[in-house]
Amino acid sequence: MHNAYSITAAELAARGLGDIPDELSSAKHMIYSSPATLDYNSPGAKGFGVKRAGLVIPESVMLLVAPGCCGRNTALLNELGYSERFFYLLLDDTDIVTGRYLNKIPQACAEIAEESEKKPSAIVICVTCVDALLGTDMERICRSCEDASGIPSIPAYMYALTREKRLPPMALVRKSVYSLLKPQKRISNECALLGYFSALDDACELYELLHSAGIRKIHEIGRCRSFAEYEQISRANFSIVLNAEARYAAQDMQKTLGIPFVEMTRLFRIEKIRTQYRLLGQAIGAELDDSAYYEKAEKRISDFRQTYGSLRFAVGECLNADSFELALSLIEYGHQVAEIYGTIGERNFVFVKRIAERSPDTRIFSNLEPSMLNYRRGCEIDAVIGNDAMYYHPDLPGIGFQEETQPFGYQGVLMLLDGLDSALSESRRKENA
Repeated sequence: MHNAYSITAAELAARGLGDIPDELSSAKHMIYSSPATLDYNSPGAKGFGVKRAGLVIPESVMLLVAPGCCGRNTALLNELGYSERFFYLLLDDTDIVTGRYLNKIPQACAEIAEESEKKPSAIVICVTCVDALLGTDMERICRSCEDASGIPSIPAYMYALTREKRLPPMALVRKSVYSLLKPQKRISNECALLGYFSALDDACELYELLHSAGIRKIHEIGRCRSFAEYEQISRANFSIVLNAEARYAAQDMQKTLGIPFVEMTRLFRIEKIRTQYRLLGQAIGAELDDSAYYEKAEKRISDFRQTYGSLRFAVGECLNADSFELALSLIEYGHQVAEIYGTIGERNFVFVKRIAERSPDTRIFSNLEPSMLNYRRGCEIDAVIGNDAMYYHPDLPGIGFQEETQPFGYQGVLMLLDGLDSALSESRRKENA
């Protein structure tokens, strides 16, 4: 039996971004659909994959155009209350070979409009790798659907094949969900937060810092309860992009709605968080005083280290963080990171280089590499972070850190450490029982 492929941070950093091993690139090998990563691997699976993300538009419905094999995991979302918002156009072999199903899509949308008790705000047409391979012009299809149904229709691309391209599925769906916004008069004391499909934690300091700068209304699609609230997003004077996958959507909004944007990144190193807030203040012409939040997070980090000492972590990627930035944060806070399960890209390779300087022996695995079928723990680990890491190490204390409420800024650091504290203290309690 071959062991799961891994490489040390030092070895990977030495090779450089242009020479990433084939084992760490899913485009260069068969993809292992590990049970650890079902909510990550497929853009249409659990969590906020393409299908659920497309339905973030209030009062919208979705038409899934797919072979039965692609549609079956939609049942997972029924448990979350989406069953009444899904419609299916299942494709057979003849449909796919001849392309005849393309004429059925507008007919299906017309039927949805006729059968719905309440007119949907939009029909999101979700297509799969079938249409990626056929090169279907979904913009044209959506125009035909809108003509047939009288309801705005937008595309959602559940293209797993394009996951590592410049515009992956989750970037395209973000553009789609904001594409129904219409130009209106912008209001100077309103802004929009783009990037996540659910809202930031209520206690996130970003809200109070923006309020202190004179912002009275902060729009988030995850807080919109009606289509009317959704439409108000286009009143924003500016947008703040909190996730790089929303940049394409923000660029489109700047072009069509005239709303400029600034970017921030979810980070867990408090010095970098402080720098971001300083730069945000400069961008919007305000002085943001984050000192109280900084000091609270700094004390929490110190207290956690004093309570548990230097812990050895395994960090996954099925979580609300970038695996490598989070791993670097833990290392800088005096802990050790034995293993990381993550996907390397241009945005996070800089973290790999920093990890290599501080922790050269940290081993990096790819969840999607077939040899992960043979993964066995080969080192000492005290705690894990991420649903995938918890799958690999079910006997160790840890947190999934992938809840609906989004962590960000100093509050994100507190949420992380509070979760770990709870898991570790519970583990110690059981050991001493």
